[in-house]
Amino acid sequence: MGNMPFRQIHLDFHTGDKIPGVGSEFSKEQFQNALQVGHVNSINIFAKCHHGWLYYKNGVTPSHPSLEFDLVEEMLSACEEIGVETQLYISAGLDEITARKHPEWLFRRQDQKTTWATDFMQAGYHELCMNTPYLGHLLSQIEEVTRRFDTTGIWLDIVGIRPCYCQTCVNQIIEEGNDPRDEKAIIELAERVYKNYLKQVQELIHSIKPEMKIFQNSGHVTRGRRDILEYYTHLELESLPTGGWGYDHFPLSARYVQGLRKEFLGMTGKFHTTWGEFGGFKHPNALRYEAALNLANGAKMCIGDQLHPVGKMDEVTYKLVGEAYKEVEKKEAWCDDVVNVADIGLLSQECLKDFVATANQHGASTKGDTGAVRMLLEGNYLFDVMDYESNFNQYKVIILPDSIKLDKNLEKKVIDYITNGGKILATGKSGLNQAEDQFLIELGVKFKGESSYHPDYFIPSFDYHGLGSSAFVMFGEGINIAVDGGKVLGEREEPYFNRDMLHFSSHFHTPNQPGKRSAGMVEGDAGIYIAWKVFEDYATKGSLILKDMVKFALDRLLGVEKTVETTLGAQGVTTLQHQYNNKRYVNHLLYATPVKRGNGVEVIEDLVPVMNIKATIKLDQKIKKVYLAPQLIDLPFAQDEDKITYTVGEVNCHQMVVLEY
Repeated sequence: MGNMPFRQIHLDFHTGDKIPGVGSEFSKEQFQNALQVGHVNSINIFAKCHHGWLYYKNGVTPSHPSLEFDLVEEMLSACEEIGVETQLYISAGLDEITARKHPEWLFRRQDQKTTWATDFMQAGYHELCMNTPYLGHLLSQIEEVTRRFDTTGIWLDIVGIRPCYCQTCVNQIIEEGNDPRDEKAIIELAERVYKNYLKQVQELIHSIKPEMKIFQNSGHVTRGRRDILEYYTHLELESLPTGGWGYDHFPLSARYVQGLRKEFLGMTGKFHTTWGEFGGFKHPNALRYEAALNLANGAKMCIGDQLHPVGKMDEVTYKLVGEAYKEVEKKEAWCDDVVNVADIGLLSQECLKDFVATANQHGASTKGDTGAVRMLLEGNYLFDVMDYESNFNQYKVIILPDSIKLDKNLEKKVIDYITNGGKILATGKSGLNQAEDQFLIELGVKFKGESSYHPDYFIPSFDYHGLGSSAFVMFGEGINIAVDGGKVLGEREEPYFNRDMLHFSSHFHTPNQPGKRSAGMVEGDAGIYIAWKVFEDYATKGSLILKDMVKFALDRLLGVEKTVETTLGAQGVTTLQHQYNNKRYVNHLLYATPVKRGNGVEVIEDLVPVMNIKATIKLDQKIKKVYLAPQLIDLPFAQDEDKITYTVGEVNCHQMVVLEY
């Protein structure tokens, strides 16, 4: 740990051949000044762009036709003079020059359309298949860059597992005795093709420079795919909140990736929307918050920018970046080489399914994961996101969200965990066997089939914010259960009927039929079961009763073992990172309120301070000192046995509280 710089820039430069004067206004001094104003200490510099052009001279493939000097060499020299680390960017999956010369090398969908652009009559790039001779063409470019330039890493873009129906792939499947109409055969070949690509790139680069960093960018690090991590020296989480990823994506990914014990960073953008946007800027407060969110989750940070074709750095951009990075620079000492402290493990839906054919660069469509992470963040719980290979026994409670059925291997892991004292929160179809006919863990219930009513209602045994109980509508898919030794914590109430052309009442859906009840939330020996897909429902509807159900269950299961309690509100984020080598914990407190502008773009503009935030931390160690960082201001605290309590007078975007032992 500790090898990656904290304050990075990813500098895009995808420049078409009709643009004149490429690099004509590049100035080493202006370039250096921008990086210094931005407090940048590492940058990804383009060697080859999506169009296929090189930005250095006399390479194995053509340079941009209007480039008259070696721009890459000039930039590398400029960075070396001011101590900024460099990595070189290569567009791997896109190369428009090659795509037009060799259409037989293109990736093809089943309908034979191309991606990204579906044909050559519209503007856009076309992705190439790594199972064709294009791979050799690309490897020659990678080898040249690795040998020619003195840099710390190679950054390869637009790659991943691609189920491909080009004739090279189709013919190989036929020659191997399989049927190209069989989706499994296509996906199996896609897996082999991608792993062959990863292996060849790694062996080539490390045969020349064994210490070279390598990152392969697919736009999302898939949860559960540990089998390909050996080909990555580190991980980068591309996650532009305004560019389609949203503010949910990074915490979900980071809470998984930090547990893999590889250094990683979060990559956002300076853009108002996403990549390729000229003249678009975030508010400085948005980048300040996103930087703080990275630090709070154990990550370094990279901000995406796009250089103007003339080669001149945009001064507003680097003043904007500097607002965030000058704060990061002051905080780095408390944020390096950290381990997340977690009470709860969320077993990811993504890692249990085959999402190869449906995942995009923002990740697979796992609404249960998204809804669960929103609830955990808003409830200020300490959590990790898990896969099959995670250590289950490190968590006090494990959440099985909505659709985690148990095969033999997972059943054994879950039962061993429960035997060792762990507790389960299961929802929807989670905890059932593959045949959906019985629960395999002792949740105090029996499975009676899917509910035939949509929606139906939940009547809790607990108060709704001190207002009492009522019949709360549940839009998510429900499960009928019978109590089998468990304690009922809430009931299901059915509507009079499902709404259809002959049966409807009121504007929207049918009201509850008083008295027609059965169990809806039950506590058993192994944990608590909620008989709806509450996490998927929360991701799409956001009804507060869903979060209250989960919070009630988690607080009941955690009991006195809950590590952190805080008065920070629902829009706050709380994490606790442990710096073992420094013998201290760092409690991160963040607060911001993204709002939606335009067509669903999440924007952070105003950062409103929150005052007098109280926190109680349960730790085994005797705490010697509590102080605010980076201000180095001592904070009064009280320690009662294993609980440390303090109050932070003001949280303005981000505050770190350091607890030394």
